[in-house]
Amino acid sequence: MLRQWAEERGHSWRRVRDAEGCVIDGRMGQQDWRIEWGAPQRDYISGMELRLMAELDLPKELIAMVLNRQLMEAMEKAVYERYVDDVQTRIETDTPAEMRWLVMFPKTVAADLGRLKDRYGAVSSIEPWMQQWLQSPLNDALVATLDMVDPADAVVLTIGRSRLTLRTSLPQPDAKRLAQWFSVFEHALREAKRLGTEWRDVAGAGLTTQPSAWAQSELPTTRLPDIRL
Repeated sequence: MLRQWAEERGHSWRRVRDAEGCVIDGRMGQQDWRIEWGAPQRDYISGMELRLMAELDLPKELIAMVLNRQLMEAMEKAVYERYVDDVQTRIETDTPAEMRWLVMFPKTVAADLGRLKDRYGAVSSIEPWMQQWLQSPLNDALVATLDMVDPADAVVLTIGRSRLTLRTSLPQPDAKRLAQWFSVFEHALREAKRLGTEWRDVAGAGLTTQPSAWAQSELPTTRLPDIRL
């Protein structure tokens, strides 16, 4: 059970009020993170949804998304049907952010996806960031999940507005499956923090190869607010 998994590792666990699900809060060093298991917040998740989240000190301009290829293709088809066949001129704000990002930002090339290229796609507002993120140990962590996840299962890893989020389906409170996704999340979190520090140092040194947003980012790492699923 998820409660046992959390308590064995010293994390706090609590049941969701008036609904099925739970919330787990923990820390990696000085970095707070949260896990939620409950009703889905995205219509592309079937059954119960697993969400892993952390607020990071990254520029709000940074958008990065890695998702399973079947979901990416389904979203692209939906965008085409909604905004091309219907001759709409702009994407409405009620469209899920993940769908908007597929239209707004360039796709990551297969060479940068490496062993993930057949199962995952990616887009980012800053391509060099995505290249370095996916060439880090995060790539190995995602590869380790390929045998346990059906290609049709939704998996979405995002950075947006300085928040790292991993979403996937978890129909039952399966601690083994949670541990596998938590490993992916830990690697994504650790590498995002490392890259954020390295890029900020480069920007602070006056070099111009990285986005100026890094030098301007002074966002504190804050604790995630209480969320009722």
